[in-house]
Order: sequence, then structure tokens, then C-alpha cells
Amino acid sequence: MQQEITQRLLAEFPDASVDVQVDGNRAVLEVISSRFADMSRVARQQAVYACIEDHIASGALHAVTIRAQTPD
Repeated sequence: MQQEITQRLLAEFPDASVDVQVDGNRAVLEVISSRFADMSRVARQQAVYACIEDHIASGALHAVTIRAQTPD
């Protein structure tokens, strides 16, 4: 699942630096992309969440920490 999530995030944010850590049904996602520059914190998290919402809906992921930042 870790590799699949990484691929999804890179497909959505091609310029991003992505780090995905999955431990059972918990995940920590760090996405650093210039695309976040004009987005609020909530909008950034929603954009990342959209890439994995099916995993959350299915119960495969229960707890997700999202760090969505710009390169600056």
C-alpha cells in the first residue's frame, strides 16, 4: 500500500517530494509541492486526502497524518 500511495501522490503532484510511512492501518504522508503555495492548510490536506480517500473509506487506513507544505 505504501508504494501505491506514493505513486498516487506523485501522479497528482508531479513536482512534489513525497514521503509515505504506513504502519498497519496508520499512515503519515508528507508532501512538499509548490502547488500548495496559494492554498490554505485545509485545502492542502483535502487535496492530499483525495488521493487516498478510497483507502480510508474501505477501512484499510484508519489514522492518517498529512503534512502538506511548500518548498519554502
